[in-house]
Amino acid sequence: MTNLPVPHNTLIVVGTGEGAKFYRNAGKSGQLKLQHARDLEPGDLADQGPAGKQPPDTSDKESMEATFAKILANHLYAMAQDHKFEKLILVLDPDTLGEARPCLHVSVIDKIMLELPKTLINNTTDQIERSILAAL
Repeated sequence: MTNLPVPHNTLIVVGTGEGAKFYRNAGKSGQLKLQHARDLEPGDLADQGPAGKQPPDTSDKESMEATFAKILANHLYAMAQDHKFEKLILVLDPDTLGEARPCLHVSVIDKIMLELPKTLINNTTDQIERSILAAL
C-alpha cells in the first residue's frame, strides 16, 4: 500500500481482549505522532455477557475477550454518535479484531482508515507509529 497521510486528531485504538489504549494523532500535515488520550479497562465483564453466541466449549478467557470486544464496539459507536472522531485506526490483536468487527456499527466502520491485526498494546508509541506507517 502507499503511505496515506494520517489526518490530525485521528483516533487510534490499540488493544487486546483485556483492555485498550486510545491515542490521538497530534501530528500535522499527515505526519503520525501519537498522543495518549485515555485507557479503556474492561471492568467486571461477568455481568455484561459475551458478544453474540459463544460455543459451549468457549473458555472463560475467550468469553471475557469477546465481551470486551463488544464493550469496545459500543464505546466506539457512542463516540461516533457524539462526533468525537472523523477517522479511526484500529490496532487490535487478531482475535479481538475478529470479535469486534461484527459488533461495529456502520457509523464506526465508515470512519476506519486502517485495521491492523497486531498485538502492540505493550509497545512504545514509536513502535506503534512505525507499525501503522508500515501498514498504510
